[in-house]
Amino acid sequence: MVDNLDTDYPGSKKNKTGNEDLKKQLVQDFETDGGVLKHDFPTEMIDLPSGGVLYEKDNPLRSGKVEIKYMTAKEEDILTSQNLIQQGVVIDKLLKALVVGSIPYHKLLLGDKNAIMVAARILGYGAEYEVEISDPWTGDKEKVKVDLQELKHKNGLDNAKFEEGINKFEFELPVSKKKLTWKILNHGDEVKIGLDLKKSNRGKRKDDPRQEFTTRLRYMVVAVDGDDSEITVNKFVKNQFLAQDSKAFRDHITEISPDVDMTFWYFSEATGNEQQMKLPLGVNFFWPGAGV
Repeated sequence: MVDNLDTDYPGSKKNKTGNEDLKKQLVQDFETDGGVLKHDFPTEMIDLPSGGVLYEKDNPLRSGKVEIKYMTAKEEDILTSQNLIQQGVVIDKLLKALVVGSIPYHKLLLGDKNAIMVAARILGYGAEYEVEISDPWTGDKEKVKVDLQELKHKNGLDNAKFEEGINKFEFELPVSKKKLTWKILNHGDEVKIGLDLKKSNRGKRKDDPRQEFTTRLRYMVVAVDGDDSEITVNKFVKNQFLAQDSKAFRDHITEISPDVDMTFWYFSEATGNEQQMKLPLGVNFFWPGAGV
């Protein structure tokens, strides 16, 4: 195995003086790691909520794990880039920089992406995350500290019928009885949805949240009663998707989709009541000290 390592690195044969110690160290590292060079930075292996089962066999994400490195000043340069912030791509640029090795980022399921994001935040700035919430009973604003390490993965794929390596599911709507073929959205879908919404909202004073919902459904629904034409899917989502069916479908998606459970228990000191709440991802998630 050591024969595969260029023992003349980093100098040429004509200029090996002074490189002998470095060469010996490289060879030793190569042998110690079974023929794989060590990273010169600390890393952690994190588990993906999906377990990798929805990715194709030749996709490195199929392992169900991703190796990410600890954040350094170099990655903080990304976080402070005003250009990337204005473009709305700063978090994706950061995550891509932190992932060790090459992965097809556009195919990364959104729930798996959330897991990488949470892990990156913990490795970069610690698990304690301070947020401001409104007490459900008094309405008062309160600052609460949440331990991000307590967030658990959720995965309902064990209760779903699907073929490994194929991101497709079937669901029969309870009222109309139409059969939907649908998929879990990935990062590439999210980018396309964002572009669609920008086009649709161009010239409007305010974005329409209803349009965002139907746009996401158009990308999620693959076929209606076996008809996978774009015209059929768009027509169904825009004009024929009954409200009761829509709610049932959304509940089904929430139950099945692998993700990070972004909820925490809030205890009201004023009333003594306790309630589960959705964790708000504020500006200080990756910018601690930016204010809550």
